[in-house]
Amino acid sequence: MAADLRAMILSKDLPPGSKLPSTAQLQQEYGVPNQTVQNAVAVLKREGYAESAPGKGVFVRERPQHVVTPAAFITPAPAGQPYPWLSEAERRGLTGSVDLLHVAEVVPPAQVRLAFGLGDGDVAVLRKQLMRLDDEPAELVHSYYPVDIARGTALAEKRRIKGGTPRALTDLGITPHEFVDQLSTRPPTPEEFTTLELPPDISIMRTFRVVYADGRPIEATVMVKAGHMYEVQYHHVVNPTSG
Repeated sequence: MAADLRAMILSKDLPPGSKLPSTAQLQQEYGVPNQTVQNAVAVLKREGYAESAPGKGVFVRERPQHVVTPAAFITPAPAGQPYPWLSEAERRGLTGSVDLLHVAEVVPPAQVRLAFGLGDGDVAVLRKQLMRLDDEPAELVHSYYPVDIARGTALAEKRRIKGGTPRALTDLGITPHEFVDQLSTRPPTPEEFTTLELPPDISIMRTFRVVYADGRPIEATVMVKAGHMYEVQYHHVVNPTSG
């Protein structure tokens, strides 16, 4: 029942502000007792999809899913301007903020080592951040950089960078030209569950991104989001072939 209602909310068949079917309607439709209906509605409330209005019923929250456009944050911000992720949050009427959790040289995960061509004991510079929207955890980000690029630069310092890391790379004379994303879903790790303040039984959306400049991988990032709060939007221009 909760899955069916969630699907209707995500498809906009139950748009924001609309009233959920009554307990009596759901009992009749699904042939279940009152408590089962209450449990299903409680799940939707924990997930942030629904909220109660005393004396009126349960309504779909006026909070749409966050739409992620993968290419939007690769282009460096103009000098002196905020990181594009923060600017995009403001454009959508949200307040974005970034908690810088950790900066260090570490042995990265195997997927990152493979992308960078590193050996088992080789290190990379890690920048670990928690992105927030309206002060709520939105995304846990681990970004890795080759040490010959990052060591001794702002990328290796435990401080926020004006304009974000794309700006820092550009200031080093490195301009990203392309990136490759791998998207997957899975249950959260204990750290992800706690840090992102996830409801029970929610999968995360994981993006593994490798950014290239002149054919060389210069950044590898693991981005983890709450799977029920985001949708990914792609925009491709198709060039039809002649003949």
